[in-house]
Amino acid sequence: MTRSTFLPITAAILLAAAPVQAVDWPSWGGCDLGRNMVSSETGLPDSFKPGDKSPTGAGMLPGTTENVRWVAHLGNFICGNPTVADGRVFVGTDDASLQNDTRLKRMRGGMVWCLDEKTGQMLWKLPVPPRPKERLPENAHYGQQNLGVCSSPTIVGNRAYVLTNSCEVLCLDVKGQADGNEGPFTDEGQYIAGSKAPPVQLEKTDGDIIWKFDLIDELGICPHDVAACSVLVDGRFLYVVSANGVNHEHTFCLRPDAPSFIALDAQTGKLLATDTEGLGHRLWHCLWSPPTIGVVNGKKLVFFGGGDGVCYAFEALTDVPAAPIHFKKVWSYDCVPPNYRDPLGDGMPFNYYIGDKRKKYTTNTDDGTFLGPSEIIASPVFHDGRVYCTIGQDPTHGRGRGILNCIDASKTGDITHTGCVWTYDGLERSISSVAISDGLLYAADLAGHVHCLDVNTGKPYWVYETNTETWSTPLVADGKVFVSTKKKVVVLAAGKEKKLLAEIPLGASAYATPVAANGTLFICSQSYLWAVQKGATLAPEPATAAK
Repeated sequence: MTRSTFLPITAAILLAAAPVQAVDWPSWGGCDLGRNMVSSETGLPDSFKPGDKSPTGAGMLPGTTENVRWVAHLGNFICGNPTVADGRVFVGTDDASLQNDTRLKRMRGGMVWCLDEKTGQMLWKLPVPPRPKERLPENAHYGQQNLGVCSSPTIVGNRAYVLTNSCEVLCLDVKGQADGNEGPFTDEGQYIAGSKAPPVQLEKTDGDIIWKFDLIDELGICPHDVAACSVLVDGRFLYVVSANGVNHEHTFCLRPDAPSFIALDAQTGKLLATDTEGLGHRLWHCLWSPPTIGVVNGKKLVFFGGGDGVCYAFEALTDVPAAPIHFKKVWSYDCVPPNYRDPLGDGMPFNYYIGDKRKKYTTNTDDGTFLGPSEIIASPVFHDGRVYCTIGQDPTHGRGRGILNCIDASKTGDITHTGCVWTYDGLERSISSVAISDGLLYAADLAGHVHCLDVNTGKPYWVYETNTETWSTPLVADGKVFVSTKKKVVVLAAGKEKKLLAEIPLGASAYATPVAANGTLFICSQSYLWAVQKGATLAPEPATAAK
C-alpha cells in the first residue's frame, strides 16, 4: 500500500454532551435550499487547537490538538465547503495527493473525496483530470489557477452531484466502486487516467460516475477561470449555472448566446430547461453563483445571481418535459445601483477592469473606496419571502465598494424599484452569502469585515474587523458565528452585542465556509479538513493507511 496524504483517525473520546438535534449538512446551505447558512446543532466548542503538523506530512500530531476528533490532509486547495450525509463527508480539492497513487500521476486537476464521518478514513476518491486545451474554445482563459474541484458536492439519497474543474456536472454513487461499477457511465478507468493515458485498473476506493453532462460540449459555452457553482437539486430537477464567461483579454464573451442557467434531470442528466436572458452580451466576468429555491405565494421559484449584477427569479420546474424548454422568468432585480454602473455620471460605458487593482491603468487604490460595477458571485439567500444578495468581484481584483440588497420576492417584472425592501452600502465587495438567525443577518465582505444587521430594516448593530481577506460565508450555529479567513477562523457570539469568542490560526489560508453536522464542526484550511468536536482527542496515527 502506498502512503496516503490524509490521516485516517479513530475517535477516542465521545462527546461530553450530545446535541439536542443532530442533522446532516448535505449541500451548500445544508438542508435549506434557500442557502441560509444556519445550523440547529448545539454543544459546539467555542474554539479548538488545530495541532502541530506530523513530520510524515499526513496530518497533525496527537497530543497537540484540542477538541479535534480527526484531521485529513487532502491537497493544496480546498475552496468549496464540505458536505455531510449518511455517515460520509464529501469535499472537492485539487489532485496534489495523486503523487501517492502508483497508478496515476498528478495532472493539476481536481479530486472529489468521500471520507468516513466518524474517523476521517478515506472511503473513495475520484480524480478529475484538467480539461485539455484542445477541448476548450479558442482564446478561453480557463483552468490556469489549478484550484481543482471548487463546487460543494450535493448529496441526495445514494447520489452525489458536483460541478467539476473539467466543466462537467457529474452524478456519483455515494458508495463509489465498493458496490460495483454502476452505469450507464462505466469508463471510469479511462476518465481518471485522462484522455492521453491508458485506462487504469479500477479499485474499490475509486469513485463511480453514474452520468456526466459536459457544459462546454452540450451548451457551447466558453468558461472562464474556474467552474465553481454548487448545484441545487430539488427532487427530479438539478439547477446549475452554465459557467459561461469572458475571453482571455477580459473584453467580451466568446459565446454570448449560450445559456446561462439550466436544469437537468437528476436521474438521467438529460437537459430539461435553459434561460433566454442573453447574459453573454452583458457579462463582466463569469457565472459562478449557486442558485437558490424558495416558495413564494404558493409557487416554487428558483433564484439565480447573474454575471451582469442582476438577480433573476424563474418558475421552478414541476414536470419533466419531453424536450428542453425555456424557463419562465418571474422577476429581475438589478443589484448594482446606477451610481455604481455610471460612477462618473456621464452616461458613457464604464470600463469594468479599471477597478482591477492589477491593471496598470487602474484607479483602484485597493482601500475599499473604489466605486464601480460588480457581478453576483455568492448565492442569493431566500428567507421568509425575501432574497438577500451581495455583489462583488474576483478577489484578485482587489477591494471596492459593495452593497447588500434585500428583495421582496413576491413582486413580478422588473422589480429593481418596487421590490427593494432595503439596501446596505456599509460593506465592501463580497463573494460571501449571508446567514440569518433570530432576526439578525450576518454578512462578510472581502476585506474581512463581519457585519451584523437587523434583517427587517438593514440597520447595522456592529461590525467586526478580522483584518484579513475573507471569502467564506458566516455560519451561525449554537449561538455562535463562525467565519473562515485567509489567516484564521474567527468565532463571534451571535446577537446584537459584538463579542469575540476566539481567533484560531490554522497555519494556512481558509477559503471554505465552516459547516456543522451531527454535533461536529467541519472546518477547512487550504489543505486540511478538521472534524472539531467538544472534548474529542486525536488518536495515534495507525501503522498503515488506506491508499
